[in-house]
Amino acid sequence: MKKSTTAIERCKTVSAIQKILGGKWKLEIIYYIAFADIHRFGALRRQIGEIMESSLTKQLRELEADGFLSRHDYQEVPPRVEYNLTDLGKSFLPVFEHMKQWGEENL
Repeated sequence: MKKSTTAIERCKTVSAIQKILGGKWKLEIIYYIAFADIHRFGALRRQIGEIMESSLTKQLRELEADGFLSRHDYQEVPPRVEYNLTDLGKSFLPVFEHMKQWGEENL
């Protein structure tokens, strides 16, 4: 039986999405930035609570590198940095909302 090329491509796509968004805190970070209007590092850290500062830094850097977030450093003292969704990050929000709805209905 011959394997479908389409099935293999879909698997690669899902794997790529999982690699980008599979970090322990990434979906939560996107949620707070998108829906709770939390954009600053300290506020994200307080909201998530149990995340280590180094983990938050790593997850934010990865989301930025993958094009989901943009980082704006205001070059002030004390330091002020804000994170916002890029167009790519915003394009993920309908998927996120469907996941949230599914979870509310089924979990």
